[in-house]
Amino acid sequence: MKKTLVTAVLSLVLSCAWMLEDAQARVKEEELVMSSIQVLEEIMSIPEQAIPPALLNNAQGIAIFPSMIKAGFILGGRYGTGVTVIRRKDGTWSNPVFFRSFGGSLGFQAGAQSIDVILVFKTPRSLDYISSGKFTLGGDISVAAGPVGRHAEASTDTQLRAEIYSYSRSRGLFAGVSLTGSSIQVDYQANSAFYGTAGLLPMEIFTRDDPNVPPVVGDLRRAISRHAGPSPVGAGWSSQEKPAPW
Repeated sequence: MKKTLVTAVLSLVLSCAWMLEDAQARVKEEELVMSSIQVLEEIMSIPEQAIPPALLNNAQGIAIFPSMIKAGFILGGRYGTGVTVIRRKDGTWSNPVFFRSFGGSLGFQAGAQSIDVILVFKTPRSLDYISSGKFTLGGDISVAAGPVGRHAEASTDTQLRAEIYSYSRSRGLFAGVSLTGSSIQVDYQANSAFYGTAGLLPMEIFTRDDPNVPPVVGDLRRAISRHAGPSPVGAGWSSQEKPAPW
């Protein structure tokens, strides 16, 4: 009898501990989404140095990595976590998928700094790489430093064929940046904690319309819609289309 009671108590304690751990993890991811919103709003509040509206209005997807750490001595590296959303076929923006980004570099460098990074996906083909859950910038898919400013146009960029434009903000300065060699991978643990379901694939999250998602998801989608307004119906990715192979 005592053994059964002890077992029951231990099970209850462990269950409570797991629930608390899940709740804490979810709070962490919610804070990351809120930080992503803040980064976008702050960058777009200065038209002369922001991402060109024309580029955002035609974007197929947007990834935001707040406070990516860039550090090194001779050999350098960068690491960060962020969220990615894609434009659906009806022009609306999807739920966010959590990704990790990391990469290295060689050259004279020392010290560490925190940077905010935004990636703008230009083409429907670039969404195939997002759905695959893992890709390398400049390897699997072309990337170029993005143009900035109200009057900047993507058509004037010398690397027009790039499928992704990349931007970074450091110490108050915002500019296009080359992230060639950076690896982008889906963060399954973060997605599981945030949505309360293990093993979700990117396309499952992009296409789900669960009304029980955290309220911060709506805040993110509205913020992106303000700056990269809904496109004409038929311009984005469709849930009826076949996703990229895994």
